[in-house]
Amino acid sequence: PDVWLHPATKPEGEEYYEYILVYVDDILICSHHAAQLLTDLQETYKYCLKDVGPLTRYLGAKVGRYELDHNCTTWSLTAQEYLEKALPIVEQNHGKLAVNKVSTPLPAKYHPELDESSFLSPDKTEMYQSYIGTLRWAVELGRIDLTFSASLMARFTTCPREGYMEHLLHIFSYIKKHIRSQIVFDPYTRNWSKISWIEHDWREFYPDAAEAIPPNAHPQPRGRAVQINLFCDAAHANDYVTRRSTTGIIIYLQGTPIIWFSKRQNTIESSQFGSEFVALKIANEMNEALRYKLRMMGIPIDGMTNVFCDNDSVVKNVTDLASTLSKKHNAIAYHKVREAVAAGIQRIAFERGKYNVADFLTKNLLPYQFKDCCKCALF
Repeated sequence: PDVWLHPATKPEGEEYYEYILVYVDDILICSHHAAQLLTDLQETYKYCLKDVGPLTRYLGAKVGRYELDHNCTTWSLTAQEYLEKALPIVEQNHGKLAVNKVSTPLPAKYHPELDESSFLSPDKTEMYQSYIGTLRWAVELGRIDLTFSASLMARFTTCPREGYMEHLLHIFSYIKKHIRSQIVFDPYTRNWSKISWIEHDWREFYPDAAEAIPPNAHPQPRGRAVQINLFCDAAHANDYVTRRSTTGIIIYLQGTPIIWFSKRQNTIESSQFGSEFVALKIANEMNEALRYKLRMMGIPIDGMTNVFCDNDSVVKNVTDLASTLSKKHNAIAYHKVREAVAAGIQRIAFERGKYNVADFLTKNLLPYQFKDCCKCALF
């Protein structure tokens, strides 16, 4: 969306920026003086505004208040209403969706690339493509648990098979059973003091390493600093036909997931080490872009981004001064990530796979594994 920002002060005296976000014909105002801004838009700038009131939905998502604990009432975002409109259409075409024993969007060992069932008719192909569009938008509206399954099934929209449609309906059965899942905006900072962060003097290896911050090109930061936490993972060679790996990344501001990413890698990696390095390079680029965006919105950042990866060899290679790497495209990722560490943009630590929330963005998991990941992203 287009963004307008202006320095303001909260009633208790804290400085912040008020924002007006415009997306086509939707306007969202974030301010303690929203009524005055609305009056200015209508009377001074002659905007004709309809359905004016407290925020209840945005771009198809329902927005509400959520009591996180006794000390904090915050915001929540859910695709429930959007999906409740989509499910009757699916059931009208295929009958009532069964929800018994549906714990995950797709079975743990399902690999659609091995499916050899018949191709769908043109009419059913169009229907399949429509369902994929529904799932992709649900992911955009906060259904992080559908990210991998929607991305996986979207690979086959050109020539879908009967088996793909059956498993797509399985995803909608899962949605029907878990229709109320939502993102809650958790404002609390995480305590990583017990993590063994490795620190070095990198000046000998990367003497000019520094975060790219345009001088005098961004607003002065106002308000509370936000902590960035990033979890990165890769499923090595999990496409049984092409043997490409899948990257999964989820980024949090404080305790709120704001970016989630699942995509098959462009290169074929011969080792888990290589696929994890490719994923970490992508995560590094996303992190740098996010930090730049936050600064351009006047939001202060709380130190380095905390990055967690579940491959110990990769972590040691990007945090150990003496490590070397010669394979060309892996070496590019290696130096890109190490330079970001040297520049103070991020710090990287090892996180065991069973605790890495990005795991459910890379592959189909068993129900108990999937549930553990969902607990870290959705309420």
